[in-house]
Amino acid sequence: MPRHPFRRAGRLAGVTAALALALPALALPLGSASASSGAQAAPDPASPLVLWAPQKVVTYSYGGEVWSDLGLRVIAQGAPFELWSTRPSYDQPIQTVWRSAGGDVALPAGVMKDFSGMAKFLKVEMRKVGSDQVRTSRRTACLNTWSERVRPDAPATSAYPRSCYYNPYTLGSVQGVEEGWAAPLVSVDRPLHLAPGRYAVTATITKAYARTFGLAPSDATRKFRLVVKKEGGESDYRPTGHASSVARPAAHEPTSASGGHRAPGSPVPDLRSLPAWGIQVSNSGRFLQFSATVWNGGDSPLVVDGFRREDEDEMDAYQYFFDGDGNQTGYQQVGHMHWDARTTHQHWHFEDFARYSLLRADKTEAVRSKKEAFCLANTDAVDQTVPNANWNPENTDLSTSCGDYGSLSIREVLASGWGDTYGQFRAGQSFNLDGLPNGKYYIAVIANPENRLVEGSTANNVSLRKVILGGKPGARTVRVPQVGVIEEPVYDGK
Repeated sequence: MPRHPFRRAGRLAGVTAALALALPALALPLGSASASSGAQAAPDPASPLVLWAPQKVVTYSYGGEVWSDLGLRVIAQGAPFELWSTRPSYDQPIQTVWRSAGGDVALPAGVMKDFSGMAKFLKVEMRKVGSDQVRTSRRTACLNTWSERVRPDAPATSAYPRSCYYNPYTLGSVQGVEEGWAAPLVSVDRPLHLAPGRYAVTATITKAYARTFGLAPSDATRKFRLVVKKEGGESDYRPTGHASSVARPAAHEPTSASGGHRAPGSPVPDLRSLPAWGIQVSNSGRFLQFSATVWNGGDSPLVVDGFRREDEDEMDAYQYFFDGDGNQTGYQQVGHMHWDARTTHQHWHFEDFARYSLLRADKTEAVRSKKEAFCLANTDAVDQTVPNANWNPENTDLSTSCGDYGSLSIREVLASGWGDTYGQFRAGQSFNLDGLPNGKYYIAVIANPENRLVEGSTANNVSLRKVILGGKPGARTVRVPQVGVIEEPVYDGK
């Protein structure tokens, strides 16, 4: 029986991922004599990971930059390889454990400075043949990029996440390589600085990680040849794509405002707010801009279907409920959706999902954002360790469709563990600062402000982010105190 798209069965998330095509060089039984130099005999059971490399890689240099993953992979043999990372609070560093067959193994402190991957996991030395020139690159490793099955009897799909998602206030993540699968280690989003020529390459999983994971030196190091040609072709190694599906709402609009039932103790979404971030004053000096994230920390997705009223740009919205096996058990009318024709929207919005307010020092409201309607979408993985977290929500039939003007019905979903982030480029989101005195304020991000949505708790719906306003009319400034140990990204000096 297929797994339900948002219910994890046993160790893995219950999501059917698209099957990636294996490279021919990898599609060999591990340890085969006909495999390249990277394939070795199966390691000790305590060491599921093996570093793999081809015998030779040919790639191209564009202005001295090489965009290639070098064919480097880690392969999980004998057991899947799984890391869980959590941040207990914003005042504490990220804690990462390897969930091994023998129990959890804590990784050294500082391994995960953020949730983008394991820092300095791989060392790559590239020595140009015929010279003393050596280039060394140390790379952070995210195990959640595209992956491939490398053994015929390996599991047909891998349910692990397909990216190390970023939000400065993420709370938990999962990385993994399915047993009998391989994952690349070198990301192609940052180039290697190499001139055309021939190179002898040595790639090594660094000692701290090799020691923690029990890797023998022969499994942690690979040597191969690299040929860098002048601009004019494509590299040997390119990631495969993944299929996607279309969101499907219920077949017909319910005939009553509610129906069925939600049994006590059954799964339910739980909307929570993260601190506002990316805060700055607009170029005009008149508006306070910010990004805001509301996420679902419950053990069931938030599923809202909209059904269009005849000859109107309005839909009636219903929230649907599910039992522990993923079967739909009931529904309840929770408001409306309307068509937003503004340039940065042009899709259907569900009303009353969230509200943004600028509060005075005494927590009274000074300004309310005009943005009070949303197209629910899984934009940020906030905590993939919550019960029933959906590690790959985009590849299920419970995915989001914001629709177009001709839509008769749509489905909007916020999966367990995921957040919906709205950046400042959306029309109507910022706070108008005209007439406000300088001083201390709070940006309030409020989930489910009218309590129309059914959720596990409303005690965690509000987050407050302190800001200090200064400057003069038309040239306002903002100072944003740091939250705990979180370092937010800086763009264009802001």
